[in-house]
Amino acid sequence: MLTQTLAQPTALGLGLDGLVFGCDYNPEQWSPEVWREDVALMREAGVNLVAINIFGWSHVEPEPGRFEFGDLDTIIDLLHQNGIGVNLGTGTSSPPPWLTTLHPEVLPEAADGTRRWPGGRQAYCPSSPVFRQLALELVRETATRYGAHPAVRLWHVSNELGCHNALCYCDVSAASFRRWLEARYGDIQALNDAWGTAFWSQRYSAFAEILPPRATLSFINPAQTIDFHRFSSDELLEQYRAEAAVVRETSAIPVTTNFMVAAHIQNQDYWTWADDMAVIANDHYLDNRLERPAVELSFAADTTRGLARREPWILMEHSTSAVNWQPRNIAKTPGEMMRNTAAHIARGADGVCFFQWRASVKGTEKFHSALLPHAGTDSRVWDESIRLGALTARLGEVRGSRVVADVALVFSWENWWAADLEAHPSSDFSYIEQVHRLYGALWDLGVTVDVVAPGASLDGYAMVVVPSLYLVRDEHARVVDEFVEAGGSALVTFFSGIVDETDRVRLGGYPGAFRRMLGVRADEFAPLPVGGSVALSDGTTGSLWSEPLDLVGAESVVDYASGALAGRPAVTSKRHGQGLGWYVSTQLEPEALASVVERAVTESGVAVDPALARGGVEIVRRIGEQSDWVFVLNHSDATVVHHFEGFDLVSEQRVSGAVELEAGGTHIIRQDRKAS
Repeated sequence: MLTQTLAQPTALGLGLDGLVFGCDYNPEQWSPEVWREDVALMREAGVNLVAINIFGWSHVEPEPGRFEFGDLDTIIDLLHQNGIGVNLGTGTSSPPPWLTTLHPEVLPEAADGTRRWPGGRQAYCPSSPVFRQLALELVRETATRYGAHPAVRLWHVSNELGCHNALCYCDVSAASFRRWLEARYGDIQALNDAWGTAFWSQRYSAFAEILPPRATLSFINPAQTIDFHRFSSDELLEQYRAEAAVVRETSAIPVTTNFMVAAHIQNQDYWTWADDMAVIANDHYLDNRLERPAVELSFAADTTRGLARREPWILMEHSTSAVNWQPRNIAKTPGEMMRNTAAHIARGADGVCFFQWRASVKGTEKFHSALLPHAGTDSRVWDESIRLGALTARLGEVRGSRVVADVALVFSWENWWAADLEAHPSSDFSYIEQVHRLYGALWDLGVTVDVVAPGASLDGYAMVVVPSLYLVRDEHARVVDEFVEAGGSALVTFFSGIVDETDRVRLGGYPGAFRRMLGVRADEFAPLPVGGSVALSDGTTGSLWSEPLDLVGAESVVDYASGALAGRPAVTSKRHGQGLGWYVSTQLEPEALASVVERAVTESGVAVDPALARGGVEIVRRIGEQSDWVFVLNHSDATVVHHFEGFDLVSEQRVSGAVELEAGGTHIIRQDRKAS
């Protein structure tokens, strides 16, 4: 079995002892008397990093050009005097009312041409030069004042860039989009070729004729839409870069911003952002709209670790209990806050922070949970916060250790934009759902996964999983092909390899770019009707999708057993060079998918312990120079038994033999290596 070389441990570089245990704090919502009470309680809870001035623009600059830093001075000094570090926001995440009143031209527009007004947050066009100028003036004043303050450990540019305003269709955005396109393509004929404008008489004579993909009477040019997503992601990144550059003029403190790696956020291609961050940071909230929220949490954490190139990262925000923005804001059960936090740490986080410190009494987020809830210190959440702070302090010993995986999973925001477009074979298809299905099958097997970008090196892995990679560049497909040829295994699922980066279909049959490696060919897709299914030869069923596959060197593993495709292969494998390529042409039911994934994983040489598989128990190992830490998280509603021996940092007791873990419980077991 192939293994990765372990890099030397490093910390986040924030000058804090142990792991980061932090929170967002909005002192502008409270009186100075409350500030002093809050800081005392922060010390009691073990908080060592506090994010402030995230939404401070209207407080710091109440009128154009008039800056009032007195309150910010006081709270920063108060935190510093109490040994608490500051994650200082640039304050630019939402423009103040005076800005949008004086400059309504900065307001964003939706695809239908309607303007979006102030009253919420992020009410600005990312391409607006007026917003950029005024934001940078604020950043320069703030950075000049606090750039060398000993309390400040991290600069926090804006907040969740693009959460609400990622796509703006106004005339300013249109002009910026045209400049971006001209830089990308060089001449208009190259753009016409890339966009396929021979279709529907869309040929452009000049870049000046091009608009964003605004609302139309029919389907929109898909290549135009994909490029607009690329442009919009780049435009937000440029806002980050501009603010970070101003900060660095006067400060040597690390600079970052908080990503939003989550199932419902798709507008930023964070693979293109990661190199600009001093520290990779993510915000994640348990999404109870999903069938398996804890599995999606793990996927988000593994993706964040991928963005950090397997270095430690920081969870900038998560919640102690309920959020305020889902249709039903479910409170976390006892122990769930610890379990969720432990899952992030297990998967590489060297810091965990919460939104927010004290629950607001006014505003949209007043029913969002906090470390200090409305009920105050006489509450379950506060008691659990205290216990979690103490545990996080004990977990300081894991800092700098690594998560090592033998399986990589390819994930692409660019493909997400393309694969979910209109006018495709089935509107029931969802790329992120297919990613979660494959990831969930690996999670159930207890297989730790590195999430990687298309084209990333696969050296050191035994297997790569490629879910529904509809859009893939030739050079990125070649990485997978060469990996298999050299002895690796690849599991590819339907609707993969179909188009290149311009959304141009590869001719000759599906699955396009992966045909040779997989040894199969289909001449058309056969999506299934709503609620439809197809029987398979192993007694299971497929849904959503099917394909009339011909074997071109591959062998059938599972056949279709009903319908027009009866007797045709549904799941295949092929020896390609020294490795093995698997293809799944339908959406397998969960048990069938688990069986195929387990077989592919096992044949790749990755060890699977049946005792760890399924049952809602999550097991992840972090590896240090002298010790390992095994995280055992019981997401089920029943007591489970495991056999990991060592010192449990949760109960602060040694464990051995058959160890019981109660429903919803968490064990974090240090296993010291014997000297050789």
